Amino acid sequence: MEIGGRRIDRRKTPEFSSSVLMRTFETGYVWILRGLAIVALLLGTSCCFAQSPPAGDPADGAPLGSGDLFGRVIANQKQVDANMNVYERVERVEIRKTGGDLKPSEVKVWKVFPAGTGLSKIPLTAEAKPTGAESYRAALEKLQATLVWAAETGPAQREAYARVERRKKERNDLIDTTRKAFLFTKIGEELRKDRVLVKYEMTRNPAFKPTTRNEMLFTRISGTLWIDKETAELAKIEGHVTDDITLALFLAKVYRGSYFMQEWYEMAPGVWLPTYQQYDFDGRKFVVPFSIHERTFYTQYRRVGPPGEAVEAVRGELNKLGENRADP
Repeated sequence: MEIGGRRIDRRKTPEFSSSVLMRTFETGYVWILRGLAIVALLLGTSCCFAQSPPAGDPADGAPLGSGDLFGRVIANQKQVDANMNVYERVERVEIRKTGGDLKPSEVKVWKVFPAGTGLSKIPLTAEAKPTGAESYRAALEKLQATLVWAAETGPAQREAYARVERRKKERNDLIDTTRKAFLFTKIGEELRKDRVLVKYEMTRNPAFKPTTRNEMLFTRISGTLWIDKETAELAKIEGHVTDDITLALFLAKVYRGSYFMQEWYEMAPGVWLPTYQQYDFDGRKFVVPFSIHERTFYTQYRRVGPPGEAVEAVRGELNKLGENRADP
């Protein structure tokens, strides 16, 4: 961008630095909270889905151990990730200036399409329609080329998929850490439509000693999670920052009271996917305050498969656009 006739590198502006910093924190925060849900069932089969002891029983808050059900929950969460890599969807992000605002100040909508080593996002209108026929066609053609590339098996593709696997390992390592970081207490059961959800309070394990900056976040978070009793799927999670979190060598801080929530539903038989996500983060960068208040709605899921299959779905959509353009 240009200011006063001078070319300014946007990457060096405070606004850009703040945005990058908080997006990095958001990503880590999401995966930490999802990891917490996975270990909820480490309390053991007896206190999760069978003859549950009454809330308040000392066993409910005992240090987490291991059990057969833990493997089931881990497998379920990995399957959710796998499903997100083969399902396209529409994501609607509503941005508010404060968490209490009833109406968003800005709305962004995308068609999000899994593309093998990442996601392709095509902008849509607020009504989830293409912004224009030609721009939409161009975006689909670009997506088609990306999928063709991702379906190949050359050195560049192997390197890209290796990076994906490294990120996945980092997430799994973080999930494993939650076994030591939190204690869970069953506090009841709730009905959500026709499904029974088991509700747990999660609190910091005082015996846990973090050894990395990411692990430090565990000592500043508490929350509640809901597990589907029948399937052991994560249905909902809420998290709160209990103490200010310092980031980037004390250059930034996320304030106590910041909040996160996400919900999952069974969108097809045996397929659980996120439907709603909410961030309410407040803090400061240097001495400048910032706020992130976002609501994300996930709709219009459609299975498209891995890149080799997904490219056919895109070609089909391009063919329909061509037929419509050819009609008198």
